[in-house]
Formats: sequence, C-alpha cells, structure tokens
Amino acid sequence: MPDPKVYNVLFLCTGNSARSIMAEVLLNAIGRGRFKACSAGSHPKGQVHPLALELIAKNRLPTEGLRSKDWSEFAKPDAPRMDFVFTVCDNAAGEVCPVWPGQPMTAHWGISDPAAVEGTEEEQRRAFFVSYNQLSNRLSIFVNLPLTGLDRLAIQRKLDEIGRIGAETPQT
Repeated sequence: MPDPKVYNVLFLCTGNSARSIMAEVLLNAIGRGRFKACSAGSHPKGQVHPLALELIAKNRLPTEGLRSKDWSEFAKPDAPRMDFVFTVCDNAAGEVCPVWPGQPMTAHWGISDPAAVEGTEEEQRRAFFVSYNQLSNRLSIFVNLPLTGLDRLAIQRKLDEIGRIGAETPQT
C-alpha cells in the first residue's frame, strides 16, 4: 500500500544559489508528489546562480519562483514542519543550524560547490553538471526508500549511506 504522507524536505547550503536550489527542484520533480522540497542558506547570495538556472531549464524543470533565501524562514513557528533536513555543502554542515521543530531526520550530503569553480565557461558548466548528477543520483535512491517500512535508525543509516555516494568524484 502506498504511503499517503507527503514528506517536507529542506536542503541547506551556505549561499542557497546552486546545490540546494538544484536539490529542491530535483526532489520536487522526481518525488512523485510524496515530497515537498524547499531550500535555504545560512548566508544566502540573494539570487540563484545563472548556471544553475540554465541547467535546471535544460532538464525541462521549472525555474519559476526559485529564490535564494535565509534558513530562518524555515525556523519560524508558522513554517512547515520538516521531516528531513539535508546539508549539501561543507560550510553549512559545520555551522550551527537553527532548531527545527519536530526533530526531523538530518544528514550531510556534501557536494563540491560548482559556483566556486574558476576557469573557462565550459569548466564551470561541467562543475554544475557533475553536482546536478550527484544530487540526482542521491535523490533517486532517497525517493525509493521504503520510509514507512524502516525504523528511524535504519532510515538514518540509509541517509548517511546516500550522502557518501559519489563523494569521491572530482569536480573539475
């Protein structure tokens, strides 16, 4: 029997301009209505990186309404209650996060920052492509977890395992 629950998922990164935005869009697309993804940053850049928007659009996913936002929006009393919170960059994993109501499951899914890659436009696009694919691979596994059939400890182990997938892949 399918799980009727819709899980709220928050992706965190420092700038909320690339990785967390791509994760938000990907999960909303591949989650088949079972997940409502959002993203935020500890020090948001204020705009979504143009190469992230370009890649999302090339994959025929929606870019409307995407914005770089502060994670404090999701720590407010009237914010949606999160079931999962994932950090997708090394900086946010080491920062002190707000207290999330409801004790969501958390994991660190570190992805190298494609926006930090310097070099040719082609090298920068490749970095975004690699990050996008890593997120897509991890999220494809995540959406197929039998969440109602696993206890919290088993889910946490799976989330941690997913965070290690592709971690050895170079970004350049």
